[in-house]
Amino acid sequence: MADPSSYRPKPGQIPDSPGVYKFRDEHRRVIYVGKAKSLRQRLASYFQDLSGLHPRTRTMVTTAASVEWTVVSTEVEALQLEYSWIKEFDPRFNVKYRDDKSYPYLAVTMNEQFPRVQVMRGQKKKGVRYFGPYGHAWAIRDTVDLLLRVFPVRTCSAGVFKNAARTGRPCLLGYIGKCSAPCVGRVSPEEHRELAEEFCDFMAGRTGTYIRRLESRMTDAAEEMEYERAARLRDDIEALKKAMEKSAVVLADATDADLIALAEDELEAAVQIFHVRGGRVRGQRGWVTDKVEAVTTGDLVEHALQQLYGEETGDSVPKEVLVPALPELVEPVQEWLAERRGSNVSLRIPQRGDKKALMETVQRNALQALGLHKTKRASDLTTRSRALEEIAEALDLDSAPLRIECYDISHLQGDDVVASMVVFEDGLARKSEYRRFQIKGFEGQDDVRSMHEVITRRFRRYIAEKEKTGEWADGEIGLTEEDGRPKRFAYPPQLVVVDGGQPQVAAAKRALDELGIDDIAVCGLAKRLEEVWVPGEDDPVVLPRTSEGLYLLQRVRDEAHRFAITYQRAKRARRFRASPLDDVPGLGETRKQALIKHFGSVKKLRSATIDQICEVPGIGRKTAEAITVALAQAAPAAPAVNTATGEIMEDATDTTDATDATDVTDAESETTAGSAGEPVSAGSSDERRGQER
Repeated sequence: MADPSSYRPKPGQIPDSPGVYKFRDEHRRVIYVGKAKSLRQRLASYFQDLSGLHPRTRTMVTTAASVEWTVVSTEVEALQLEYSWIKEFDPRFNVKYRDDKSYPYLAVTMNEQFPRVQVMRGQKKKGVRYFGPYGHAWAIRDTVDLLLRVFPVRTCSAGVFKNAARTGRPCLLGYIGKCSAPCVGRVSPEEHRELAEEFCDFMAGRTGTYIRRLESRMTDAAEEMEYERAARLRDDIEALKKAMEKSAVVLADATDADLIALAEDELEAAVQIFHVRGGRVRGQRGWVTDKVEAVTTGDLVEHALQQLYGEETGDSVPKEVLVPALPELVEPVQEWLAERRGSNVSLRIPQRGDKKALMETVQRNALQALGLHKTKRASDLTTRSRALEEIAEALDLDSAPLRIECYDISHLQGDDVVASMVVFEDGLARKSEYRRFQIKGFEGQDDVRSMHEVITRRFRRYIAEKEKTGEWADGEIGLTEEDGRPKRFAYPPQLVVVDGGQPQVAAAKRALDELGIDDIAVCGLAKRLEEVWVPGEDDPVVLPRTSEGLYLLQRVRDEAHRFAITYQRAKRARRFRASPLDDVPGLGETRKQALIKHFGSVKKLRSATIDQICEVPGIGRKTAEAITVALAQAAPAAPAVNTATGEIMEDATDTTDATDATDVTDAESETTAGSAGEPVSAGSSDERRGQER
């Protein structure tokens, strides 16, 4: 490990101008490339106290052994040079998007005498028009099959083409009218190239004009009583429209734009791109990257733009690029894109309308891609086994932790404090074993105290189950109820994971010690730096960022956080929807709705007499008396106030419609299982709702 001060440039050596810099290791390999508006300011930020650097930046500067730079005249030149150096040196600490597949494109080889339509993957070639990318090659072939009826462009390979020219007989497509057969001279090279250009124009989105021209020709043919030609044109129009239906119309007809969205966590980021041409989504692609440096969302966007358009020119760079966040230096990036395109390019964040709605769709795809990437790693048995072994080795456990329980605390500024318990067995989520807790030992915000209470309650129940049946000899006695279902807390975990650092870990360990449990390991995963904390240690266990064990701990921690915050939000929503009618015994959902519908609001119901309440169908005198008592005991809600005028709106006070009554009743039924503060059973309706993202 090198000391950054050993290769730090002397004061005044670094110029205060735009440029690109490279960090090299002791073997002279380039490990990081960056650009800066001011080289002096940027490089000085790397040579500060190591404790003030981001962990990944700290690793980079201690791995490096030297730094060098190149001065350029403009920030656009810096962007271009940075991209070329990243492509040349492939530095290990730079953001590199990776994909597990090569996306297929619809390609038209305009660089040949007789252009060919085909599916292409890999590096793009000069003189070839590309459309896409597509998710599947069969989607391209289906589209081409429809369009060949109208644009009979050559699709055969060079060998088939030469053989047909030698024998004087076209292939099958030439006989059925899906190829103009330039191989046997049915059309001239100029006529065939014109067909290919029309095909490209149609694929580029200029569809309306061409279809209107065909419709006009069909009408003329019908008027001239050339019905066979009119029918053929009609079928051509239907084929074109069917091909167009494969791309959903999402934006205005003339819109050419790429929409880029990101989903990220502490270690990885997923990017998704939708290519919109002529108002239609023509292609989609995405990558996943390791965040091996301290980067913001804007930085990730800039790297994605470099990878997308670094090798593109002309119309391949759209007029408009919509992103979730702008790079730190927007103007140089826009100028660079404009140079690639040859005209102005708009780089912005969509704020409203159809473009924002489509951006939300792209964002959902990015989230799904990141989740799928992590799930793929988790679904592999070998990977899961390796992850458990790495955890056991890092925490010095006797064996792999086949059952892991993770706990998280959630609240909103000290209100509605709840906790979650999620269970992973053999590296996979066991959702039927999930539990939720309401913190009832105290009020207010204290995550450490809350964690101590939750661990105490969970393992007190575990001890109680053991005391009921005694210590079982073969591991089976006492583990199930009479109907064969497992008892809720009969299984002990091999590892308890808490969401937090040293304080939360110490609280969990203290709770176990107080209960006399010493055979369950405890650790904590801190969100900010992804460090693993163990009891009694001043320093954390730092797992490599590529560790499968770290991935598994992250998934367990993130699932506990999701489950806790979902329950906390539901609990808060129930509190906000509370009604005095909730306290009336025996008053169900249907009769609540009938009361609100009859009187119009709780305020009017409060002022009604017992006889008037009895007029509501299904409400007897005893129930009416209970309703009157409950409403009299409940304090009336504060009057609504118009914040603009200060006027008290009496009529709006205490109003509840029938829909609200339904929501209140649903909340009441969901609260029952957890009202005492004990864990809610896995079969409750609220938990099933809480397990959904």
